[in-house]
This record gives sequence, structure tokens and C-alpha cells, in this order.
Amino acid sequence: MMQFYLAPMEEVTGYVYRNVYHMLFDDMDKYVTPFITPTQKRILKTRDRKEVAPENNRGIHVVPQVMTNHAEQFVDTCRMLMELGYHEINLNLGCPSATVVRKAKGSGFLADPEKLDQFFETVFLMLEKEGDQPEISVKTRTGLEFPEEFEDILKIYNRYPLNEIIIHPRLQKDYYNNTPDLDIFAYALEQSGHPVCYNGDIFTKKQYEDFRKRFPSVERIMLGRGVVANPGLVREIGTGEKISGEELRAYHDKLYAGYREALGSEKDALFKMKELWSYLGKGFTGADKYLKKIRKAGRPEEYISAVRGVFDCCEFSIS
Repeated sequence: MMQFYLAPMEEVTGYVYRNVYHMLFDDMDKYVTPFITPTQKRILKTRDRKEVAPENNRGIHVVPQVMTNHAEQFVDTCRMLMELGYHEINLNLGCPSATVVRKAKGSGFLADPEKLDQFFETVFLMLEKEGDQPEISVKTRTGLEFPEEFEDILKIYNRYPLNEIIIHPRLQKDYYNNTPDLDIFAYALEQSGHPVCYNGDIFTKKQYEDFRKRFPSVERIMLGRGVVANPGLVREIGTGEKISGEELRAYHDKLYAGYREALGSEKDALFKMKELWSYLGKGFTGADKYLKKIRKAGRPEEYISAVRGVFDCCEFSIS
């Protein structure tokens, strides 16, 4: 049976989003948090603490994601997260942001396979000395510039007791352009010594079905932009039933209320909702003038009026 994971999307799939989505749809098997960045002080930043606070994730299978290239910092963060009740930690080796890559983190860490190998060796040696060990998974791209890079990267993953590899088969230089390299994913599926989860460009039921025809053995798929653009996607994949306008309104209203409460700031809540509409708006036909008003809205009443225009006058359809 297929398992679905919600992808970590910075500024989008945080704990407010997770809770609303889970309440209304409850069809994700796992939620991976936007990345946590360790500090030298061995404490979690305020924003990161909120992301992983147990009271903000009740009843949800959450996997914290950590982004670092320092083994000791990673292990320290694992210890802190385990104290909060987490038993699986995901390492971010996929973020393509230029700022991140310049620091040799995220997909930038893939540029130096020798250091990556040393990182894992140190991490697992340190964890082996601990009585209780978390499961470690990775979310990875296939390299920086050339598909051939992934052969050495995958050999490194195979040397260590990872519990899962989530593969977004793009290079760092692709960002989110071009199309996922399914030939590289096929190679990974054949050569990986660990369970493999696919991530990348599944926005519709048809794209899911086309993927399954080529990879019938895959049992884990991570969805990100596709679900944010169409929160009914997983149900549609399973049953063919599309999300209704009433459900979309409820989804929007609960998210907006959740952000206003959690952030305590109308300005910050509007920023979050505008980010959401950059994905959700693509599914509405004839909505350009209302979406422009949403982007320009500086006050809640302006925003609510523009949103009402979208829901009242435009049809939601992604195919």
C-alpha cells in the first residue's frame, strides 16, 4: 500500500499548516518539518522549538529535518529531538538554495563526497555509543551539476544504516526547473541498499498514475508543491474524488485563523497566506485580477475581499 509523506517546504508546511491539513484531510502517513539549523550553543532556535514542540504536533507522525554539515552538531540536535519524543531524524541534503549551497549545506554538501562520508562515519560512531539511537533518513538531490555524481553519492548512503532515502531526482543547478531525471531514479531504486521514497513533480492524479506505471514497486511518495496547490490531491489519487469548493474555503479559513493566532500579527499572517496563494491560486481559472489583489493586500479587509472574489467567481480545477 502506498505511503504518502508531506514534503518540508520552508515558510509553507510548518506546524500550523500540518495541523490544519491533518485535521481536514488526514491522509499523510508522515510529515517532514522544514529544516532545523543547529547552533553552536546546543540549543534550538525559538522558531525551531515551536516547529518540534510536542504540543504543536499532537497526533501527527512528524519527522524533524536537520540541515548541517557538522557531525557533532547533528548528533547534539538528535539528542535534543529524542528528548522531545522523536525517534526518526531526517538530514537535508537536497536544498538547492544558493545561500545554503555556498555554506556547503543541503545539496551543497553533495559536492564533497569524502567529507559526506566522514560525516556519516562520525555520526554513526557517536550514535553507536548512545544507548538509544534514532533512525536516520536523508532527503537528497542527485548531485550538483552532473547526473553521474549520484553513483558515488549512493555508494556512501549504502555504507551506513540509514532507514530511508528520499530522492528528488534533480541536480542542484536545476532548482525546480527542467523535469526530474527518472532514469537516475530507476538506477537508485535498483542500486540502493535502503528503502527509497520518490519526490518530485507529482501535481495530478494522472502524473501519479504515469509514475506508478513505470515504477510499480515504489511504496513511498513525498508530495510538496502538488499538495499545497491542491490539498485534495492524495484523496483524488486514491478515490478520484476531487476537493469541493466548500472544503477549500474551510481549508483557507482555518489556515488563516491558525496563522493569526500563532503569529499574533496580521502582517505576518498575510505574508503566510500570500505564500500559500502563490501555489493555490494556480488551480483557479479566471482568477488573475483577484490574485493580484491578494498579492497587493495590506490590510485584512482587503485580503478577505479579494479571497471572497476568488471563491465566489472562479472555478478550482487541476488536471
